[in-house]
Amino acid sequence: MAQVVTVMGRAGCHLCEVAEADVARICGELGVAWTAEDVDTDPEWRAEYGDRVPVILVDGAEHGYWRVEEDRLRKALSS
Repeated sequence: MAQVVTVMGRAGCHLCEVAEADVARICGELGVAWTAEDVDTDPEWRAEYGDRVPVILVDGAEHGYWRVEEDRLRKALSS
């Protein structure tokens, strides 16, 4: 089953930019698809994730927030 990583962030968020760069690099190396979504485009996303951006989702399930834990993300994507 193909995995998908999503970075839930917002415009102008430096930590979100760093997380997107980390996810792009890691997913690129592992051949995993990823996307970025702006939490401010959806009231439910803003309510769920707005205080913790960036939030990293793996296959729609929350994996972590504020920063990418590279070893943990690689392990999740390799399982």
